[in-house]
Amino acid sequence: MTNTPVVEAAAAPTLVSVSPTHILAHWQGHRRLTRRVIEAFPESHLFSFSAAPPIRTFGELALELWGMTDYHLKGLTTDDWSWHPPDCSELNTRAALLAAWDAQTPQLESAFARVEPGWFTTAQDMAWGRFSPQQSVAYAVDNEIHHRGQGYVYLRALGIEPPAFYDYMVP
Repeated sequence: MTNTPVVEAAAAPTLVSVSPTHILAHWQGHRRLTRRVIEAFPESHLFSFSAAPPIRTFGELALELWGMTDYHLKGLTTDDWSWHPPDCSELNTRAALLAAWDAQTPQLESAFARVEPGWFTTAQDMAWGRFSPQQSVAYAVDNEIHHRGQGYVYLRALGIEPPAFYDYMVP
């Protein structure tokens, strides 16, 4: 008789559903932290400094994030997921960018309050493929985290201590 180990079949993974309310809270936490990174930039460097040209400035990256939120607001409220780049020409100062950023916060709250969970997980034709609104929002959050990380590098290159990366959990 040999000592052959018994290997049991692994159980099928359990699918966990995350409510739109929880996803919104997570995203808003990241948006609060990104806002603090925008605030940390000196006005003179937000739209002019790049730690590694030709990489975009953090101001340009933040405008992309603002535009992605604008895209999701339109999709979440109208179910129109076509892409039309927003006009950011007036958002060329830190104050203007922060004001536009802040205006999106209650708009997101209002949009998510009307989201039906079944619709949120149903595939739609998006600007970059077929995804559910939930998947698209997850991409927007991942993109924000990535660009905020670039902002941290830029701030450190400028000799500025960025906000703690885990502060997205702090309201």
